[in-house]
Amino acid sequence: MSEKPTNIVKGRGAQFNPTNPFSHLIKDESFSHTSDTKFLITHAKTIVNKVTSPDVHMPYSMNPYQGCEHGCVYCYARNTHPYWGYSAGLDFEQTVLIKHEAPSLLRKFLDRRQYECQPIMLSGNTDCYQPAEKTYQLTRKLLEVCLEYRQPVGIITKNALLLRDIDILKALAQDNLIQVVISITTLDETLRLKLEPRTSTITKRLGIVTALNEQHIPVSVMMAPLIPGLTDHEIFDLVKISQQAGAWDFYYTILRLNGDVEKIFKDWAFKMIPDRAQKVLNQTAECHGGTVSDKRFTTRMKGEGKIAEIIKDQVLLAKKRYNLPNKFKTSLDCSKFCRPGSQLGLFD
Repeated sequence: MSEKPTNIVKGRGAQFNPTNPFSHLIKDESFSHTSDTKFLITHAKTIVNKVTSPDVHMPYSMNPYQGCEHGCVYCYARNTHPYWGYSAGLDFEQTVLIKHEAPSLLRKFLDRRQYECQPIMLSGNTDCYQPAEKTYQLTRKLLEVCLEYRQPVGIITKNALLLRDIDILKALAQDNLIQVVISITTLDETLRLKLEPRTSTITKRLGIVTALNEQHIPVSVMMAPLIPGLTDHEIFDLVKISQQAGAWDFYYTILRLNGDVEKIFKDWAFKMIPDRAQKVLNQTAECHGGTVSDKRFTTRMKGEGKIAEIIKDQVLLAKKRYNLPNKFKTSLDCSKFCRPGSQLGLFD
């Protein structure tokens, strides 16, 4: 039996800091091995970003936080952190940038004369309900702006803090202005603690699904990412338990490891799951044309090849067996958009 590595950074997903190619500074490694998180106030100029990827079904995204304390070791958003002068590894989890002007920036965006209402995704990059939200409440304030303008919005999260804002979500749902996706990677709590150490437990995430469904708020589950050789055997169980919790639908994406995430995940795998690490990497590569990274639109999310086809067939069969989607879900309604104080508001 192989010995457990002794250089594990507890409570974190990434176990080291890859070199930042944009920085010539030598980092203080002593900070990287603490459990502290730094929160830095920034002065962003914009909050809404145009999404050009055909793989994303909403044309805009907004992210009030840069970096994420959840620490998901596979997170593609890690690759955006070097742009700010930090590493995609431990820095991504330990240095979170706070865009405190986000609500006013959203108002400014929605007030533009040329803006024609389209849905906006919250958490297109980092989780909008990560632990920092409990203190800064930027996501709640953004949702308040969306409600005021009747702006349709989508949310994807792994954090039960979302239930704090169920009052706003319910009000948005009454006008078909909200869709929520709860991301669940595995039903194995021991594995979750290794993969995504500071996310809400699986039980709490399923509780979100139940609570939102009871309030008639559209809610689905996404297995993101599905990890070949590690979590693919859970497909049927996860679809079943999602349906029982009240999910309206079920989606998935297959693991891909672009940029620094490849180094971070490989290091994690050989430390945390050494008996399965090579199998996971080999099967992931088989889904992406022989490499674990994949930047190809329309292919990168679901993969290709025999393993990807088997996964796709299993998901389709599981959804059919457990009657998902189990509710009719219409597209978000952009017709109700109205700037506060405009003449159209008189007819609400």
